[in-house]
Amino acid sequence: MKRRDLLTLAALGPLGWMMHTLAADTPAKTGIRTIKGTVMLNGKPAQPGMPVVLGDVIETGPDSQVIYVVDSDAFLQRANSRVELGGNPLKRILRLTTGALLGVFGKGDTTLHTSTATIGIRGTACYMECEPARSYVCLCYGEAELTPDAAPEMAMRYHTQHHEKPYWILKDGAVMVPTTAINHSDAELELLESLVGRVPAFVRDNSKFGRRY
Repeated sequence: MKRRDLLTLAALGPLGWMMHTLAADTPAKTGIRTIKGTVMLNGKPAQPGMPVVLGDVIETGPDSQVIYVVDSDAFLQRANSRVELGGNPLKRILRLTTGALLGVFGKGDTTLHTSTATIGIRGTACYMECEPARSYVCLCYGEAELTPDAAPEMAMRYHTQHHEKPYWILKDGAVMVPTTAINHSDAELELLESLVGRVPAFVRDNSKFGRRY
């Protein structure tokens, strides 16, 4: 590896070295790619290389993280999170019941659920955090239909290029509160997209957007 590339990876810290390691493992494989800490797959301890399919439940413990691929989708699931996968290859369903998840999605219909919102997407990227009374949704790029469960009449279809319209969706009160991008990075999006042979929209658009964390 060239010295310049080594310096770039070093600047990204552990994520940089993870990107290099995963990129070297080609072609992309459906299943668990990396694990940090405690990860359970369908109630049993998970290991790298295990397949992940629709119908599975993935849970992470404290100070834990897992990266996995499901067909044309790739995910980074953070600590203390639970994700339920369902549906079928033509109409996928993903439910984040607690914690945080960053996902990049291939073609086809996907419906995402949090404690307070339903998000319909087709081939895009999304970061979500889920708490009992509110959830956070950042459409990192692409198009989605966002529906607050507490006020379905406020459903909206919108498009983003680079994290410009994140929302907190509440169970009551204001229901939808515009906010800023938090707790996820462009480097993570690049990593996930690389696992399924793609690049993020902001890279395809000549990298005209700077990194945002």
